[in-house]
Amino acid sequence: MRFRRKLFRPVSLVVTATLLLISFVRVGSAETHLDWQKLPDLPNELGVAGPFAGIDSDALIVAGGANFPRPVWESNKQWVDAIHVLVSTDEGYAWKDGGTLPRATAYGACVSTKLGVLCLGGNNADEVFADTYFLKWNGQTVETIPCAPLPQPTVYAQAAVIGDTVYLACGQTNAELSSATSSLWSLDLSQPGPAKDFQWQELPPLPGPTRAFAMVAAQHDGFNDAIYVIGGRRDAVGKTEFLQDVWQFVPKTNTWRQRKDAPRVMMAGEAIGVGQSHIFVLSSANESNWGKEDELKDNHPGFPKEAFAYHTITDSWTRVGETPASPVTTNAVRWGDSIILPSGEIRPRVRSPHIWRITPSTPPKSFGILNYIVLFGYLLAMVGIGVYFTQKNKNTDDYFRGGKQIPWWAAGCSIFATMLSSLTFTGLPSKAFAQDWVYAISNFTIPVVAILAVFVALPFYRRIDATSAYEYLEMRFGRFTRMFASMSFVFFHLFRMAIVMSLTALALAVATPLTPVQSVLLMGVLSIVYCTMGGIEAVIWTDTIQTFVLLGGAILALALLIGGVDGGFAGFWDIAQTADKFNMVNANWDVTHAQVALWVILAGAVAQNISSYTADQAVVQRYVTTSTEKLAARSIWMSAFLTIPATILFFGIGTALFAYYQSQPEKLDPMITTDQIFPLFIAREIPVGLAGLIVAGVFAAAQSTVSTSMNSSATTIIVDFLRPLNFCTTERGYLNAARVCTFTVGAIGTLLGLLFVNPDIRSLFDAFIMILGIFMGILGGLFLLGAFTRRTNQFGALCGAMIGAATMLALWRFTKVNGFVYPAAGLSVCFVVGYVASFLTGKSPRNLAGLTIYDAPVTDCSQSHAQATNQAS
Repeated sequence: MRFRRKLFRPVSLVVTATLLLISFVRVGSAETHLDWQKLPDLPNELGVAGPFAGIDSDALIVAGGANFPRPVWESNKQWVDAIHVLVSTDEGYAWKDGGTLPRATAYGACVSTKLGVLCLGGNNADEVFADTYFLKWNGQTVETIPCAPLPQPTVYAQAAVIGDTVYLACGQTNAELSSATSSLWSLDLSQPGPAKDFQWQELPPLPGPTRAFAMVAAQHDGFNDAIYVIGGRRDAVGKTEFLQDVWQFVPKTNTWRQRKDAPRVMMAGEAIGVGQSHIFVLSSANESNWGKEDELKDNHPGFPKEAFAYHTITDSWTRVGETPASPVTTNAVRWGDSIILPSGEIRPRVRSPHIWRITPSTPPKSFGILNYIVLFGYLLAMVGIGVYFTQKNKNTDDYFRGGKQIPWWAAGCSIFATMLSSLTFTGLPSKAFAQDWVYAISNFTIPVVAILAVFVALPFYRRIDATSAYEYLEMRFGRFTRMFASMSFVFFHLFRMAIVMSLTALALAVATPLTPVQSVLLMGVLSIVYCTMGGIEAVIWTDTIQTFVLLGGAILALALLIGGVDGGFAGFWDIAQTADKFNMVNANWDVTHAQVALWVILAGAVAQNISSYTADQAVVQRYVTTSTEKLAARSIWMSAFLTIPATILFFGIGTALFAYYQSQPEKLDPMITTDQIFPLFIAREIPVGLAGLIVAGVFAAAQSTVSTSMNSSATTIIVDFLRPLNFCTTERGYLNAARVCTFTVGAIGTLLGLLFVNPDIRSLFDAFIMILGIFMGILGGLFLLGAFTRRTNQFGALCGAMIGAATMLALWRFTKVNGFVYPAAGLSVCFVVGYVASFLTGKSPRNLAGLTIYDAPVTDCSQSHAQATNQAS
C-alpha cells in the first residue's frame, strides 16, 4: 500500500493545484469567416449570367451565358458561346481562349466530374435544350465530348454529384415558369461505353411544389450522402410563389424528406457542400423588389449581400455574415480549398465580370497558458509513473505481469481503459451526435460476454499460468498455430497504435494548436518512455488514473452541455426526442445500410467482445496480474459493468452535443470533421484549466491504448518467439530484450501513425471497428475452436484462420459492409472452416485434459503442456 500512496500523492497534488488555478472563463466561440478575394476579371467585360462553370485539369472553365449590351435598359438580352479558361501560372492567374460552345447557351446546369465539366440543358432566345456534353481542357483548347441527352428539355435547374453519379433536380421545360417541374434524374458516369450512350434514370420526384431557380447541393447527413434542394420559385395560378422550403433526397434509400425551412426566401443562388456536414448558400435572391425592375432600373439595390450555412446533422440554419457581392444565376465551383463564384447577375440586367475566390476559415485558436500547464503537467506525471516503476522490475514476470501483485480494482480499471481508448472518448460522442444510440447496444453486450471470460477463458489462462494468451493455442493445437496467432496479434496492435494516435491527433487538432503530426509524436514518444521503463505496472496505474480523469471530465462536459441547451434538461430531452436521437433499434436486412440493423450490431458486438476478452493479449495479460483467479474474475466483472454507465455517459454527451449545437448553430465550425465535435466543445466552451485537464485525459487515454499495445506486443514477441529459441541466457537478458522490443514496437507504431494521418476519414469509430474486426475475429475463432470442440486439430485451425483472413480481405476490398460484420464474419468463418477441415482431414488430438470445456484438467499443467507439444510434433 505504501507505493500506491506514494504514487497517488503527487498526482493528487497536481489535480488539486489545477483546480485551485482554474479560472471559470470560457473561451469565446470563433465564428466562421469567409475570405472573398478577386481573381482576374472575365475577359467579357460585361460579364455573363447563367454560364456553365467548372474545374477540369486544374483549370476554371467559364462557358456561354447571357448578358445585356449597354445601355442595358435599352437593349435586348444576348446569348454568348465563348469559352474562357483561367489557369494558374508561376506569375499568377491568366485567362486562355478555350474556343466556343456548340451553340450559344445559358442557364443550364453543370457539375465538375472526372470526365470533365458536364453541361446539362440550358436555353437561348428561342428554345430550351436537352443537349448534354463534357467540356475538357487539354492545355490548349476545350474539347466538347457528347453525353446522353436529357429525358426532357431543361433550363433553370441545378445539379450535384455524389461519387460517380450526377443528379439533376427541378427546373423548367420551356420559357414559362408554369412549366417548372419537381423531377429528379440521375446519370451514372461509371457506365460502360461512350458517354453519349449513357442512360438517364428517373427517380422519385420531389414531393413538394414544383420549382425552378432552386439551389441544389450534395452533402452527408451523418448517415448517408444526400442531395438537398433549397427554395426556388414557381407559378401558382398566374402568380409567382417564392419558396424557402428545403428537401433532402437520399440515394441509398431512394426517399425524400422535408427539412427545416431556410431563414428567408432563397432562389437563383449558389449552394455548395463545405466540410463534412455543412451547406453554404453564398448568394441568393429573395422576393424583395420583385416586379419593380422597370420602376427602379439603375436604382435597384441588387440582391441581399449575406451568406447562410445549413448544418445537415442538426437540421439548423445560421447566418454566416455579410458579403461584398451577391452574384446570382451562376455556379459555385470548388477549386482546391476555395470556392469560386464566376461572374453572374448582380442586379436586374446587370452582370459582373468579377471572379470571386471564397475561402472559409475560422480564427486561430488560443489554447491558453493555463491549459498548456495542465496538459504538460499531467503528461509529465504519467511519465513520472513510468520512472517510479523502473526499479521495481527485476525480471520479465515483473515487467509483463507485475509480479502478480496488482490490486483487482486497478486491473479492472486497466481492462476498462484498454477497451475504452481515446477513440471511444471522441468517437462515441461523435457517433451519437451524427446518428443515434444504435451503437450503444454493442457495449451493452460486454457483461454477457464477461460470463464466457470469467468461467471459460480465465480458468484456462490461470491454469496454465500463461504470460502470453497464445501459449494456450500451442498446447491445444501446436506451435504453428501459436506463431500465427502471435504474429496476427502484433500486426493488429501495430495498426491499432497507428490508428489510435493518428485519429486522436486529428480529432484533437481542433482543440489545441498542435498539428496532428505533433500530437502523434507527443503521444508516441511519451508512451515509449514510460512504458519502456515501467512495464505493465506503469501501464496499469496510468490506466487507472486516466479512467477517473476521463469519466470525471465526461460528467463535467455533459453537465455543461445540458446547461447550455435552451430550456436546460427539458430542452435537451425535447430536442433529442423530436430528432429520435435515442433510437436503439433499426430493422432491416442490409449489411451495408448506414442505419445499421440490430442483428448486425448484436452479431458483430458479441463476436468482437468474445475475441477481445478471450484472445486479445492486451486484455488477457491483465488476467494474470492479480494474485488469485478469484481476484482476476472481480477485475473482469468490474471492467464489464463499468462499460454500462460509461456508454450511457458518452452517448449522452453525443446527444447533448446535438441539442447544444442545434440550439446554437452559430457555434459550429464548418471546417471541422464530425469526429472533432466534442474536442470543439472542450476547446471553446469548457472553463480554462479544466479544458486542459480533459484534453490531457484524452491524450492519456490514447497513450494508455498505445502503451498497452506496446507492452502486450513485446510480451508476445519475447514469450512466443524468443524464449522458445533460448534467445537469451539470463533472465536479466530477457528483461533488457523486453525493453528493446517495447521501444521498437512503439517506434514502429508511431511512424505508422504519422503515415495514417488522414483528415478524410468520416468516422473514427467505424474505422477502428473495421481494423479490430479484420484481425481479432480470427483470433476469437481460434480460441472458440480450441475451447469448445474436441475434434479440431492444428491443420483445421490453420485452414480456418487462413480462409477467415482471406474472407476479411475480400470484405474490405470488394464490399461496403458495416464494420460490425468483420468480427462476426472472421470468427464464424474461422470456426466453421476450422471444424469442417479437421473433420475431413484428420483425427483430433488424443490428450485434451484441461484444454477444452469438456475435459477435466490434469493436476500438473507442465505435463499437459509437454504432452500437447509432443502430439503437435
